[in-house]
Amino acid sequence: MDLTSSGSGFLRTARRFSAALLAASAIASSESAGAAEPRPFYAGKTVTIVVGLPPGGGADAYARLVQRHYPRHIPGRPTIVVQNVPGAGSLRAVTYLTANMAADGTAVGTFSSALLNEALIAPNRVSTDFRSYGWIGNVSEDVRVCYVWGGSGVKSWRDALARDKELFMGATAPGTAGNADTAMLQNLFGVKLKQVQGYSGSAAKRLAVERGEIDGECGGWTSVPEDWLRDKKINVLVRLSPTLVPGLDAATPFGGDLVKNEGERRIYDFLIAPERLGRLFMVSGKVPADRVAILRRAFDAMVSDPVFRTEAARMKLLVTPMTGDEVTRRIADLYATPADVVTRAKAILGE
Repeated sequence: MDLTSSGSGFLRTARRFSAALLAASAIASSESAGAAEPRPFYAGKTVTIVVGLPPGGGADAYARLVQRHYPRHIPGRPTIVVQNVPGAGSLRAVTYLTANMAADGTAVGTFSSALLNEALIAPNRVSTDFRSYGWIGNVSEDVRVCYVWGGSGVKSWRDALARDKELFMGATAPGTAGNADTAMLQNLFGVKLKQVQGYSGSAAKRLAVERGEIDGECGGWTSVPEDWLRDKKINVLVRLSPTLVPGLDAATPFGGDLVKNEGERRIYDFLIAPERLGRLFMVSGKVPADRVAILRRAFDAMVSDPVFRTEAARMKLLVTPMTGDEVTRRIADLYATPADVVTRAKAILGE
């Protein structure tokens, strides 16, 4: 009997047995790790985006764009629905988010950013402290313009300033950007106008402009109907944002260049700060920090996604995003505005 040969066979058998044991152990460890891995919180969940303005306007358009693209970036791919809760200049939606929705990260809010200033100027009406919310980010600043219908006879900013007869400009409710913008035209720049209150949102105001009920309004550039621009149905008097976007005539005056001095410029910058913050998305301040972090990472990934950007461009929706951290810092800066600037802004807005 060849002991050397026999010993070699034994060693080979032992090695194969050891390899099999190691493989089995690795598989068992892998299965154990997989079983221990927690299911994503958002798997099987429904997330509601609460929109503070009616369908048909810019806030609603951005919310529904987010609705279509956000899920694939959130671990667990939740279902997302949009719920419009208009009222009180979108304050109703902010209240609804905190009072009626679960504070577990399944409710996200978007509203008229003009409420940020209202909280400082009219705290008796808007008692919310926006520093207490969990800020997810913003999709874009709200590039706003003030315009009149072509039949009004007003063709330019100079015409508006020189006009003796009042312009009738559409308005919704205190706390909305349109009201703040028209008040600024009247009380900071001296345009003779009358706010026609009671419209539910920008879509209703545009319809009123077309019907001849009012001369014009101040609204988001992305909400202006394409045919109005193509067929020159309106005359854009002033742009309120320094950002010059495609399609907006560079010759249109920028409001910041029309102020008389540095003091007025500080007030102007304060008044348009919410518009620069634009299309904001937030959650209750009671949402756990780890869920806020998940939503922020997913939001940042979404606004950088070429598929998201392509649809936004097709819809003519501007995308100039900010992270949740940046929004948080900017809101803190807004709350640090000197009291004299807030007081003067309050007078301009007629508060």
